[in-house]
Amino acid sequence: MKPAHATTPEELVIIRRAYAKQVKAVAGADNPAVERAFATVPREDFLGPGPWQIPRDWGNYAPTPSADPVYLYTNDLVGIVPERRINNGQPSLHFYLLARAAPVAGEHIVHVGAGVGYYTAIMADITGPDGKVTGIEYDPDLAARARANLAPYPQASVIEGDGSSVPFEDADIIYVNAGATRPAEAWLDRLKPGGRLVLPLTTDLNFSEDGWSNMHQRGAVFLITRREGHYDAEWISPVAIFPCVGTRDDASEKPLAEALGRGNVKRVRKLYRSNTIPRERCWLKAPGWCLAYD
Repeated sequence: MKPAHATTPEELVIIRRAYAKQVKAVAGADNPAVERAFATVPREDFLGPGPWQIPRDWGNYAPTPSADPVYLYTNDLVGIVPERRINNGQPSLHFYLLARAAPVAGEHIVHVGAGVGYYTAIMADITGPDGKVTGIEYDPDLAARARANLAPYPQASVIEGDGSSVPFEDADIIYVNAGATRPAEAWLDRLKPGGRLVLPLTTDLNFSEDGWSNMHQRGAVFLITRREGHYDAEWISPVAIFPCVGTRDDASEKPLAEALGRGNVKRVRKLYRSNTIPRERCWLKAPGWCLAYD
């Protein structure tokens, strides 16, 4: 039998361009720099040798038909540690969140939860040689893989450790790639004026066996922008995502779950580093912080 055609490097260039446009269409967001990065960065350089494991049903994975990288250019998660349900995330969600964060060349982006570095590399492509990307990864094995994978990107570095507490330089964007119950103090402290924090807040049920159902009641992504004397806040997406070590506590999880159950998340406009705001003005009120309607 004639062997299957292997996708050539020249064909992959075209396929990546099509992939970027398809992901952009699913995301419903338009950002030329983000689209260019998705069309440029080779996903296969970050995910190890194929065939690759693709989640098809919750808890179940299926291998790609072969090790041809063409199978990576779909809007699918890809297992990086399937036995722990750790995946390279859905491209359309990352396209959308990055587009909302609006990164530009020359900025410093901090990527909390860098995994194996694929989306960190996309950020490095966007920020360019005059910018900087700091990836932070808690898992030692993933941090080592990300560090090796990002060797071709001199503007990117990887720190192994807890993304809520390891030191990093002030950032234009902090892109959190794991579910917290509260914003880490360091994330708010280290945002430059005008800086943007992409913040997934998730309940304890978010990563449970049925966490994908009623996702809008299990997790929400907020875009937090530092202004003079305050922080603007805007809901931008529901989310189901791996928990973030160091930023989960019962004192914030309970009011978060209650707030998500009530709805009205799209009315949120401000984040306050205080719980002195009257409860009637708050969507979520927790010890030391709140998300408010005004």
